[in-house]
Order: sequence, then C-alpha cells, then structure tokens
Amino acid sequence: MQYIQFLKKFIVFIGLLAIGLISSAGSYEDFFKAVQFDDVKTVQTLLQRGFDPNTVNPAGMTGLMIAVREPSLKVAQLLVGWPKVKTEVRNDKDESVLMLAALKGYLPLVKQLVEHDADVNKPGWTPLHYAASAGQVAVIEFLLENSAYIDAESPNGSTPLMMAAMYGSPEAVKVLIQAGADLDVKNQLGMTALDFAVRGNRQNAKELIETGLQRQAARAAKAQTAEPAPIGVAVPAAALEATTQAAPVSTSSTPKVPAAVPVPVVPVLPPAAAASVPASKPFKTGW
Repeated sequence: MQYIQFLKKFIVFIGLLAIGLISSAGSYEDFFKAVQFDDVKTVQTLLQRGFDPNTVNPAGMTGLMIAVREPSLKVAQLLVGWPKVKTEVRNDKDESVLMLAALKGYLPLVKQLVEHDADVNKPGWTPLHYAASAGQVAVIEFLLENSAYIDAESPNGSTPLMMAAMYGSPEAVKVLIQAGADLDVKNQLGMTALDFAVRGNRQNAKELIETGLQRQAARAAKAQTAEPAPIGVAVPAAALEATTQAAPVSTSSTPKVPAAVPVPVVPVLPPAAAASVPASKPFKTGW
C-alpha cells in the first residue's frame, strides 16, 4: 500500500517537473523572440513572472546585448533598469553593451547604461573608441564628461582620436582635440593621428590636426619666450638686440607642417565599428 502511494506521488512529481520544463522552454523562446521584435510588453510580463533577464541565447548573448544590436530600444531601456540585470556583459568579440550603444549613437541608452555601472573605461577597445569611430559627437562629449580616458589605448595602442581621424567625422576630431587629446602619441605601428588622417584620405581631419599641431607649437614657443631670466643673471647685449629686431616674415600664408611618414600597414577597426564608417564630407575647419 505504501509502495502504491509512493508511486503515485512520484508520478505527480514527474508530471509537474515536465510541465515546468515545457513552460520554461516556452518562456525562453518567447523572451528572445519578444526581444528581437521590441515587444516590451511580453518581455516585461515574462520578467515579472520570474524569468532571468541575464539568460543567454545559444550564441551566448543576453537579451540586453541583442536588444542593442537589433535595435530594440524600448526593450533595451526596460532591461537596463530591471533589478539584477548585468549591464557589463561582453560578446565573443569582447564588445560590451555600452560599446555597441556608443557606436550607434544611442545617447539616452548610453546615459542609462552609465548610470547602471557600465564600464566607461573598459580595458582594450573602449566605448570612446567606438563612438569616435562612428563620429558620434554627443556620445563622445557625454563619455568625456563621465571620466572616459581621452587617450585610451586599444590593443595596438591606437587612441580614440586616431579612430576619429581615419573613420569618424571632422566634428568628432575637433571635439577630441579641443578636449585635450594627445596629437603626438603613436600607436604600436608608429602612427600618429595625423598619419591616420592621411592614410584614410580624410582631408578635413588632416587640416584640423595640422591646425592643432600649429597651435600647440605656437603655445610652446610663446611659453619658452615668456620665461624670465634667472635673478642675478645678466642678459647678453646681443640677445637684447636680437629681440628688438623684427622676425622674418614667411611668404607662405599657411605654416608648413612636416609631411606624415608613410606606414606600410593599414590600421584595422575594432570588430563592430568596421561596419559603421561614414563617408567624409566638406567641413569648415576654422576654430
């Protein structure tokens, strides 16, 4: 008799387990389908029933990553704000959700991700690299305001300014220069931002960087000239006489900048940014 009762309970348990598994499988499929089609109502219902928002699909991607990729922005914003959602997740190319959002210029989502602890200064390729590569000026400005390192180095030592110079936009180049990006730093191939602009045939970016270099040299010369002589040290008469003479006037209207040294290797864009390279267009380079 006890054996029969045990058997009945076991059968009921197996039945409930099977129902649970079927229900779970259905929820799994429903969740990722709803994410793909930006069906925020279905996603919210599933989350309220207890579906784990950090569940990954067979390719190892979370719903949040897929939502940004599609894009399904309503679902993405829901997921970012949902309790216990992991915002700092990576795909198989080591790209974070914030990087993909920065690349596509989704500023409201970028702000929301940063508010929920997405890493602004991720090692290697950074969100700022991705924003610069696509010329996303508003995102660049926001990231810089939130402590993004302006001269962050990619795995090959390239900086966001280099990415903007070759792949981004003149506006992005200008914003980065004005924010203090290093114009002289070189990557592992020995290339500067100016080399990137020349290599990419980006005339507007080239002119902006040349102007920045000229101003940098002028400030350095002015600072050197303005340094006072040490107290008690006499200034030679010849030096005093030289300072009163007019400096030679160049016949060229534009100061010359040393030509970039050709580099045989063309730099490579980070994975997702390679598909989002805008064409160069006329740009007023005067500051």
